[in-house]
Amino acid sequence: MKIVVIGGTGLIGSKVVAKLGEHGHEAVPAAPNTGVNTLTGEGLAEVLSGASVVVDVSNAPSWEDSAVMEFFTTSTGNLLAAEAVAGVSHHVALSIVGTERLPENGYFRAKAAQEKLIEESSIPFSIVHATQFFEFVKGIADAGADGGTVRMAPVLFQPMAGDEVAQALVRVAVGSPLKGRVEVAGPEQVWMDQFFRTALAALGDHREVVTDPHARYFGAELSERSLVPGDGAALGEITYANWLGRTRSGE
Repeated sequence: MKIVVIGGTGLIGSKVVAKLGEHGHEAVPAAPNTGVNTLTGEGLAEVLSGASVVVDVSNAPSWEDSAVMEFFTTSTGNLLAAEAVAGVSHHVALSIVGTERLPENGYFRAKAAQEKLIEESSIPFSIVHATQFFEFVKGIADAGADGGTVRMAPVLFQPMAGDEVAQALVRVAVGSPLKGRVEVAGPEQVWMDQFFRTALAALGDHREVVTDPHARYFGAELSERSLVPGDGAALGEITYANWLGRTRSGE
């Protein structure tokens, strides 16, 4: 089965391509550096020819509110139109747990708009809502930095390994379209401020983590369950401590 992975040369996309290949599928990475640009439509018709499934894990180059909205709505619209012409039978998209709960966050608003386009299209679809990735822990801390301190809200947090995000996408991609969403998350639900206190120390980052109920997450104030899945989510097995150990040992 030919499966095209949009954003297939990035962090998650490259893992998806590799795992699909291990299962015997023809996995084709598609990104600007392979000659495919979903914003302009360049290369879409060619790469989608003969494809049964498209997995979209692309990400916006800028997270500024208007730029990220333009990226996800334009690229998704172009992609869905090209899929309809090519006869693609399953569109899989990676999104974020809690997208609909944080309208103050411009990135989440853009992902919600992307999901709406997918749901309203003629292509059978599956949307995978994942929690935050371990690989982005430092970036999230930097976003909450205030001088030599990092402000984090005392809310629930359930991050996961990028490998397990990719595994979830592969499982969905090779199955029948869900015509809905599935949630995936890490194995441990923890308090966000406590997690970052421990995680930054493990990274050798000596910034003080300050507990602040009003600390904003990329512009949005969080409630206790803004970032965690509901009942029935598929949970990974890799803890942050295990992931960090593997990363440091080069596994």
